Order: sequence, then C-alpha cells, then structure tokens
Amino acid sequence: MDSTVSDCGCEADSLIALTFLYVLTKGKHHDYAGASFQPDSRNPSMIVVTGATGQLGRIVIEQLLTRVPAGQIIAAVRSPEKANDLSAKGIQVRHADYSQPSTLDSAFAGAEKVLLISSSEVGQRLPQHKAVVDAAKRVGVKLLAYTSVLHADASALGLAREHRETEDYLRASGLPYVLLRNGWYTENYTAGIPGALGHGAVMGCADEGRISSASRLDYAEAAAVLLTSSEDQSGRVYELAGDDSYTLAEFAAELSKQAGKTLPYVNLPQAEFKAALIQAGLPDFVAQLLADSDAAAAKGALFDDSHQLSALIGRPTTRLSATIAQTLQG
Repeated sequence: MDSTVSDCGCEADSLIALTFLYVLTKGKHHDYAGASFQPDSRNPSMIVVTGATGQLGRIVIEQLLTRVPAGQIIAAVRSPEKANDLSAKGIQVRHADYSQPSTLDSAFAGAEKVLLISSSEVGQRLPQHKAVVDAAKRVGVKLLAYTSVLHADASALGLAREHRETEDYLRASGLPYVLLRNGWYTENYTAGIPGALGHGAVMGCADEGRISSASRLDYAEAAAVLLTSSEDQSGRVYELAGDDSYTLAEFAAELSKQAGKTLPYVNLPQAEFKAALIQAGLPDFVAQLLADSDAAAAKGALFDDSHQLSALIGRPTTRLSATIAQTLQG
C-alpha cells in the first residue's frame, strides 16, 4: 500500500506509470464548476490519509499541512518505518494494511474523515477496499473520500471495473462518502520520456483520442481541499481532469519542441502495441493493461471538459508543457 505504486486513482493507476518507465528505459453527479470551498474552522477533526507514503499520499499530506495543524493528520501506512519523516513533522503514523483488516480499526480510531487512496493491487482491490469501508463504518467515520477513476460508471477502461464495484459498495454501505474520480496523471506519460528520447519515438495505440490529464499535485490538492472543507460533501461525485487536453501526437510534438529532437508519435494497433510491450520484457497482464488504457483513450475515456478540478483548487491545472519541462530538467 505504501510502495511506489500505492496511489492508484487513475494514475494509470501508478502501476502503469511505473511500467511505462520500465519498458522505455529498460453516486450523484453535480457540476461544481465555479464553486467556492472554505476550510473548516470549527472544531478540529482528525483526518486519515491511507497510503500516506505513496506518491499521491505524500503530496496530499503536504497539501493538508498548509491547511490544518499536523496534529490533525493521521498517516496510515503499511510500513511505519518508511514514515519517520512524517512523524518528525508531528503527524501521527499508524499501521494500516488493506490486506490485514485487523489493522484498520485502530488506524481509523478517532478520525472524522478518511481518504481511501485506491490500492495498487489490481485484481485484489475490491476486497481490500471493502475492508477499509467496513472498518471506517465500524469506528464511526463521518466521511470517506475515495480516489476513483474518471467517469467510473461508464468508463471503457478495464481498470474501471474495480473502481465501479468499490463505488457500488460504498453506496450500499450507508457510510457517508465523496468520490474523487481522478482523471489521467500527466506523469503516466512523462515517465516514458527517457525511453522515448532513447528510441526516437513515442509509441502507443491511443490514435487521436484526447487526454485531459493533470499533475499528481493537482489531484492531491483537490483531495486536501475537500478533506478540509466546511461544506457537507456526502454523496458528491467529482469528475476531476485537466483543463486542457492533448493527443499523444501533440504530446510527442511538445516533447520534440522542448527536447530539440524530432520524436514522432507511432500509433500501433492495440495487439501490436501489447506485443511490443511483451517483447520489451513486460509481463502479459501489464502489457494488457497498458494497451487497454491507450485503446480506451482512443474512445474518449480519458477526456473531460467539466473543469471541476480547477474549480476545486482555485487555479488552472498544470499544463502539459510544464510537466514535460520539469521531467526534462530532472
């Protein structure tokens, strides 16, 4: 839960971001656009962040620290020894393992709000998420925020199934919840920049599908805003995505511009892209996930123009060009 792939919302779920780097380097819908969210200045409440030493979890904690005292934050992690830096900041660190339900009640005890950052273990997510929901309900949590996937109820992404099932379980549980349906993380593609530079091309099977990605920071900030809001968030569903969208050909063009090197986008049939990934050394199931995600993007699964994310965080989402520049600068 607190490995480098522990913060899967729609971060390709982080698994995809990490494997791209490996290959190439060898509820209810509401429109909250324009909404204003005020921090809760009433009685302080304890906030649990699960997967707190993962990539998303750490940034959520950083964002929470700008809004509430460290003493109101609980970092729930699989390996507490990896969270010594959080303890040093005055944050409570508690042992919590999605696969060990007996650890969860004590991890959530005394908390008013819990952020469930979705598990990285594809195929095991539903039982793990159910364990978290059940524990949160037992100890009296007032709100559970879940990092789902963009348009989970209708998404063509193969990864969306477990998110849909988790959402259904939450609705049936009676536990107050809010869904953060995170869109694509720009880092899912920028993780492959070193390999693209080496191979001289950006490869995929997304065709001309538009991708409304945002940075990990953007999504983390949105979570922190909702967790500290004085408004009743129960039952709300947020479709979170970047303000701007791009095709992989446009991604390749921007990368070429900044790198000073021509890097065309090579669009392959889904089966050929999967085969190329397997040939590069990826396990079959990972190659399938990657190819499926690109194919779903071609059908519009990663596009959204509701601007709910920028409305939540009160600023434009991070542009693709900025994330590419940051990656190239190391």
